[in-house]
Amino acid sequence: MSKTTRTRSKTRLSRALGIPLTPKAAKYLEKRPYAPGQHGRTKRKADSDFAVRLREKQRLRAQYGIREAQLRKTFNDAKRSEGLTGENLVEFLEMRLDALVLRSGFARTMAQARQMVVHRHILVDGQLVDRPSLRVKVGQMIHVRPKSESTEPFQVAAAGGHVDVLPPVPGYLSVQLDKLQATLVRRPKRSEVPITCEVQLVVEYYAAR
Repeated sequence: MSKTTRTRSKTRLSRALGIPLTPKAAKYLEKRPYAPGQHGRTKRKADSDFAVRLREKQRLRAQYGIREAQLRKTFNDAKRSEGLTGENLVEFLEMRLDALVLRSGFARTMAQARQMVVHRHILVDGQLVDRPSLRVKVGQMIHVRPKSESTEPFQVAAAGGHVDVLPPVPGYLSVQLDKLQATLVRRPKRSEVPITCEVQLVVEYYAAR
């Protein structure tokens, strides 16, 4: 799949879910804030409870760019942990390495953050990690591999090139962008996580299945 095709696909999915999944999709949604297709502008009939829950689950999954099996596994982990399942679910997703690479400003999109990890540009506490789903622990430091720091994508990031399209760095991260370093200082809280989702509906979706 070409880069142009992927961009169109993300934009179309963004319109279908009503949330911007990339900076380009955000600009597109400002111009066309309705679903794609010939019926996109028409008023749809009220969705069923199942459809509403399914949509929220799809929204959550799309914002992290993960497969259904990965989201289901994370939900099961959240359910087994102490506390509210929905809060745990977002917390665990947000502690994924690719999510923290994005929140730190090293990447422009979640897809780019994942690619950086897979292509072995990212270290956690000095150890090379190529698994985007790694759940980072509190106190661990994420930083760019020294050999990769001089490459254009990371030079752009270090200069603050993504600041204009990303939400402010959340309070659970301590970031030294010029050094391409970030530390998870505490567990994320749902209220701080920059995603659009009614998490309780996602919990209800899985609980009913």
